[in-house]
Amino acid sequence: MHARILLSWSAALLCALPLATYFAEAQQPSHGPHTLGSISGVVLLTNGLRIETTSGGVEQIVALRDDVIRVRAADNQSLPEDASWAVLPEARRNSVDVTREDSANAVGFRTKSLRISVSRSDLRITIRDHSGRILLEDALPLHFDRSAFRVIESMPADEHYFGLGDKTGPLDRRNHAYAMWNTDAYRFQESTDPLYKSIPYFITYRAGIATGIFLDNTTRTNFDFGTESSSSYSFGAVAGPVDYYIFPGPSPRQVVETYAWLTGKPPLPPRWMLGFQQSRYSYTPESRLMEIANRLRADHIPADALYLDIDYQDRNRPFTVNTRTLPDLPKALATLHAMQFHVVAITDLHIADAPGQGYAPYDSGVKGDNFLHRPDGSVYVGSVWPGPSVFPDFTRAQSRTWWGSLYKPFVGMGFDGFWNDMNEPSIFDSPTGTIPLDVLHRIDEPGFCARTATHAEIHNVYGMENSRATYDGLRKIEPDKRPFVLTRATYAGGQRYAATWTGDNSSTWNHLRMTSPMLKSLGISGFSFSGADVGGFAGTATPDLLTKWIEISTFQPIDRDHTEKGTGDQEPWAGGADQENIRRRFIEERYRLMLYLYTLAEETVHTGMPMMRPLFLDYPDAARDKHPIDIDQGVESEFLLGHDLLIAPSPYLDAPDAYTVEFPSAAWYDYWTGERIPLPATDADPEPNAPPPAIAQVALSANMHPSLDSLPVYVRAGAILPIEPLVQSTEETPHGPLTLRVYAGDDCRGSLYTDDGESFAYERGDFLKMSFTCTVTSKEIRISISRHEGSFIPWWNSISLEIYGWTPVSGKIQLDGQSSAIAMARGKNFVAISIFDSGAGTSLKLE
Repeated sequence: MHARILLSWSAALLCALPLATYFAEAQQPSHGPHTLGSISGVVLLTNGLRIETTSGGVEQIVALRDDVIRVRAADNQSLPEDASWAVLPEARRNSVDVTREDSANAVGFRTKSLRISVSRSDLRITIRDHSGRILLEDALPLHFDRSAFRVIESMPADEHYFGLGDKTGPLDRRNHAYAMWNTDAYRFQESTDPLYKSIPYFITYRAGIATGIFLDNTTRTNFDFGTESSSSYSFGAVAGPVDYYIFPGPSPRQVVETYAWLTGKPPLPPRWMLGFQQSRYSYTPESRLMEIANRLRADHIPADALYLDIDYQDRNRPFTVNTRTLPDLPKALATLHAMQFHVVAITDLHIADAPGQGYAPYDSGVKGDNFLHRPDGSVYVGSVWPGPSVFPDFTRAQSRTWWGSLYKPFVGMGFDGFWNDMNEPSIFDSPTGTIPLDVLHRIDEPGFCARTATHAEIHNVYGMENSRATYDGLRKIEPDKRPFVLTRATYAGGQRYAATWTGDNSSTWNHLRMTSPMLKSLGISGFSFSGADVGGFAGTATPDLLTKWIEISTFQPIDRDHTEKGTGDQEPWAGGADQENIRRRFIEERYRLMLYLYTLAEETVHTGMPMMRPLFLDYPDAARDKHPIDIDQGVESEFLLGHDLLIAPSPYLDAPDAYTVEFPSAAWYDYWTGERIPLPATDADPEPNAPPPAIAQVALSANMHPSLDSLPVYVRAGAILPIEPLVQSTEETPHGPLTLRVYAGDDCRGSLYTDDGESFAYERGDFLKMSFTCTVTSKEIRISISRHEGSFIPWWNSISLEIYGWTPVSGKIQLDGQSSAIAMARGKNFVAISIFDSGAGTSLKLE
């Protein structure tokens, strides 16, 4: 009790302390590079330890849950304010009781899952599970140097590292180093770093066992996975607090779900976000916008969204309309809505510096004192698309409210979503490409002490707070309509407010190859709802490149075709009818899978599991030695869409060479044909003492020969996929039965979720959930369809069951325990029956 009172008192005093010193880039220490020394005293807390050190520093280690440890430290007696832009308050307040465990050489404690020990001599931390397995071990003591610090961990030879958001390069971060500093990285390349987002979180993975580490520090942070030392990895920051979280899974899935518990899950998006989206810089004048919409519908290319880039604005000024090129924008939007299109408008955060010109966003912003200031008190001005511009102070709650109010006229016009670009923030006339580090932000935010902070501290969260202001503003304007916000820059936790994309990529085969690892990394870093500019933003895509990109993006969370000003056409018909026909076929397949996609989106909202996943996330035991098969040569291009679909493009998409697909388990079907993938032939007479081929590490593999008009897609044996009739947009009501494709195998299951796709009525029970299972023997297959959960009325009243990988013996059918005369049809590689869906649930036995 005494310890709890002491900590509460300390927290109350922090608002009076000079907290900015924790973030000062040039803080002068009382001595040079140093550690915290040794332990001089320990205060037992109900959920951990507070350690005083011989150097005058302090370290606090507490358990938020049995499997979540938080470490905070300072080289003086005062820990900084306990506040976070990323970690949810309820997670930081969570606590579990621990049991003290000391030894002659260490102090520590245990939870129901973990044992934590701290060396008495140098404060090195070791975390073990109850089997004794080391999950994290400090290689050296926590190191301070001026305002900077570094945490250095032992790096086993067989450990791998994943995460950090949309970094380029290999999915495995081992043997690479990275910085976190949100940067406008136009035409980034495979070695470019840093990029647009700062997500200082990664997963360690060793022999199937995973641990998450999140460094909650908003300054420039850095991560080194073995470039400086072959035996250790490290992370740290140029300034700011030592505050990091450690959360063993032990499975990778549990780590991802715990990270979502810490930093939040995304809200359920409108269903149309999952449809095909067409964009470019820019669709103006109005005749060009309507030409694109009409061609999509005339060519029967399913599509849901069109985008307006900055040219729709008056002189590139946010929250204006160029009435010369768009003379009646509300009427145009109404016409597009009648054609079942949703329209997304860009709204950059720079407000034109236009005093006395009747520019309402500037005038209202100045009136409310909502812009950033220089240290001398003047408003900071930097040059961006409108020319001289001023910038909102998003760390003030009242400034975010003002920003959100600017959307009201545009929502009234009929826009359906908004796109926050350039929010790293990007500045054209700054030598650093962004706001100077000494520009001041005023933190006036519930849960934070009111104080002034420099841009050095706030830079990495600025884009996230921009998207937060947009999301919250839209919720206030239309409380029962789900906002769609797309942001380029963000920080950990930004998934609570916006979807994202990988920024200004290029129209090259290498950029297409880079996309899947970037999106997989974003997915395990909290951003399930992510995509890349299909076809590439910078440059003109060749017809074959655009076709292959559209094929692959069909199976990615956000499917937006976008390109820059001055490039060639990049719509699905570019390059001629043959190319268009291939692209249409894949876009149509996306719409047939819409129920599956929407069900995955709802799973993300509840668990944090990403829609698009690396293989190790669902299949940590895929390889016999339990290494992540994603790191195998050629496999990094593969990805999962949910648990049940495996997409396996060629690792080098512009090359005609054959390649090998590695499967993460032993039984899969070809999605396109329904044929089961055969087990590979084995060499009956291998060479004596020959080392086993790498492919022998996995239970199933297949050789592929790439072609322009095909993409290998596979279904897990045991999956039950919901398929819907083809529509031209998610606004169109499908006509026909719900199809359930049952792929016979072990762990046979599936589910679906649906609702009205746009409102928050699902929170009031207006949704539909169904689950499906099956069991297979040599004589029969039994299929169970659950009763409808929720009040939402679906578009179907019958279900068509397509069963793959099973052959009937007698053709007899029992429905709910009674013999049935339902006809059984035979198709290529499947049998099919149709049943009425009363909503009460059904059981079937087929023999």
